[in-house]
Amino acid sequence: MPNKTDFLIIGSGIAGLFLALRIAHLGRVTIVTKKCASKANTSLAQGGIACVMGEDDSFDLHLQDTLRAGDGLCNPEIVELVVTQAPARIKDLLDLGVPFTRDPQNPHRLALGLEGGHSRRRIVHVEDHTGREIQQVLLSHIKKHPNIHLLENHLAVDLITLCKVYRHFPREVLGQERCLGAYILDVTTGEIKTFVAPLTILATGGAGKVYLYTSNADIATGDGIAMAYRAGCRLKNLEFVQFHPTCLYHPKAKNFLISEALRGEGAILLDPNGKPFMHKYDPQRKELAPRDIVARAIDFELKKSGKECVYLDISHKPAEFIKSRFPHIYQTCLKFGIDITTAPIPVVPAAHYFCGGIATDRFGQTDLHGLFALGECTCTGLHGANRLASNSLLEGLVFAYQASQRIKKDWSFWKNTRLPSVPDWDPGGAVDMREKILVSHNWDAIRRLMWNYVGIVRTQERLALALRRLNAILEEIEEHYWKYILTADFIELRNIAHVAKLIVESALKRKESRGAHYLVEYPHRDDKHFKKDTVICRLQYQVRTG
Repeated sequence: MPNKTDFLIIGSGIAGLFLALRIAHLGRVTIVTKKCASKANTSLAQGGIACVMGEDDSFDLHLQDTLRAGDGLCNPEIVELVVTQAPARIKDLLDLGVPFTRDPQNPHRLALGLEGGHSRRRIVHVEDHTGREIQQVLLSHIKKHPNIHLLENHLAVDLITLCKVYRHFPREVLGQERCLGAYILDVTTGEIKTFVAPLTILATGGAGKVYLYTSNADIATGDGIAMAYRAGCRLKNLEFVQFHPTCLYHPKAKNFLISEALRGEGAILLDPNGKPFMHKYDPQRKELAPRDIVARAIDFELKKSGKECVYLDISHKPAEFIKSRFPHIYQTCLKFGIDITTAPIPVVPAAHYFCGGIATDRFGQTDLHGLFALGECTCTGLHGANRLASNSLLEGLVFAYQASQRIKKDWSFWKNTRLPSVPDWDPGGAVDMREKILVSHNWDAIRRLMWNYVGIVRTQERLALALRRLNAILEEIEEHYWKYILTADFIELRNIAHVAKLIVESALKRKESRGAHYLVEYPHRDDKHFKKDTVICRLQYQVRTG
């Protein structure tokens, strides 16, 4: 029997949780999250949320900074929508109890940080662990709400659509294609459950684990992007993968980000010989240049020196200031034997954020009737070719709010929509996969391939080679999909394989360098033959139903 709910939210980051709280009064909300709910990428966000609050700041300045970072691909109307809503959304979080850091000189005001690409101090933060605090506050409200049911250790396999379920019927008989819910793997039992809902919301985050080195949590395997692709949704601008310039380089440190806020407070990047180098790449902004510029600068320096890392030095600042402003970073580095008050931090770039994703409108609606998408898995038009620092949590908040407004307005229609019968998951003749090496080998191969061939600096030759190798891997994965009983590891492997191929196909389409996409053969922007968006769409993909 299918599990019926009014709203099925897949993902437990800031966007999914905030939306759940805003629509729970309308009906039953079911949130499914693949591991512990607190392990979303949101919890790793250190810097904060960009919001105009300073007396010397303005919406227009924030808008212009965002457009400049986006390198010609932002939608100005969407940027204005997000920027102007920021103060109201920060107030929402304050009302929920998020303990944003106060200005020590004026406790009635919030402290404002500065980050790369911003022309003013406007980063609202909770010391240097903003995302973790927001996640905890939202989850505390979620767990107390009687209309919200949170299912941890539940991993989405695929979206359920009319054309997938009734694939033998002509399209004209079925009518408008729509989302009916999703098949969900209960990781603890191995059972694949059927969830049916009038509205399904993807809030699954990004896909940093497609790359060998990433700042993302292990859960960031592009699940929402891959599922939307297989359901026929349009995807946009997936070639724009932002690499964060500064992740801690240490053999025992995993995915630990060194916040851009350090550079906002005066930290300096040093080459392996201890000399500053950012003046060579961006003489005016130096360390405060947008992330794509800083990441490429570090990449060039490493290739030139043959070394494995550069250094970020904030030790010239007072020790007490460093400890109070960056307590989490200070304590974490200290665990690895690095005292950032006296020594520079070894850093390297790592895959960080997807600027492209599932195409949505200003309310988070996708092409697929009954399906919304929010947060990093989407392409809303806000980020363009390169995201401005600390605009990501803001985007999740604003589009969760936007979606809630549209859902409230249309809820009477959705509530009274009759859903067709949906069959349970059919494993067919699938058997257990006894040799786990089939998964682990391909998982490692994809991530290394993407890091070496589809990273910060790309060539057409390497992209073409990556695509050939990915096609061969995907052929093997699809054969296993029908042959073996599905596991969480295999589902994630299938998703990163699809997303990896989409990134390469998108990168091959854009014959220019723009934002986070740098192509050696075309090192400059091509405004004469400007391609606004790189769009990919797939026809409905068959799933294992009865």
